[in-house]
Amino acid sequence: MRLLIIEDDEKIVSFVAKGFKEAGYVVAHAPDGRTGLQMALAESYDAAVIDIMLPGMDGLAVIEEIRRQRVLLPVIILSAKRSVDERVRGLQAGGDDYLTKPFAFSELLARVHALIRRASNAPEPTAITIGDLHIDLLGRVVMRAGREIDLQPREFGVLEYLARNAGRVISKTMIMEHVWDYNFDPQTNVVESRICRLRDKIDKGFDTPLIHTVRGMGYVLK
Repeated sequence: MRLLIIEDDEKIVSFVAKGFKEAGYVVAHAPDGRTGLQMALAESYDAAVIDIMLPGMDGLAVIEEIRRQRVLLPVIILSAKRSVDERVRGLQAGGDDYLTKPFAFSELLARVHALIRRASNAPEPTAITIGDLHIDLLGRVVMRAGREIDLQPREFGVLEYLARNAGRVISKTMIMEHVWDYNFDPQTNVVESRICRLRDKIDKGFDTPLIHTVRGMGYVLK
């Protein structure tokens, strides 16, 4: 999952970004409204968390322009303003939800989950099963044929992304963008390295391999 945070308070960004990354999200950050708008229009995100009081361009103006451009991006507004009128203004501008500061991260995480679930018109899965492979997305536990498999965070991220797209060929570029969130460098072998480690843990010692290479295209879990 890719999340955009548009917020100028460094302390808030630090703890919010850390929490979402620990929850498995790839996080992008913009420190001002104009930069955030450019990112929201140029890239694809699953949701955005936008502060109202931003330098350069306020959050409501950012949201209004996102909606004017017909970008279907679920948005939760962060604001220190608690009045009913302010919440109504935020929702009328195009926000999908409104959370006042200070807030508990657990509530923000739950609200973002709910926004993404509603936007996809489908319940967010808590587990994925492919053959004898079972992935507990909440507990971040992986089992194959009843045996628990210990994965590093990046390994789990790659496996989760492949599992969410089971049967679909996923390119190296797509994996880089969704798990590492930086521009694709054709010279790097970081994806191949993680796939190799995953194969050692997921497929080695089992009769049926689940991770397959489609030469010249990418990888597929099936």
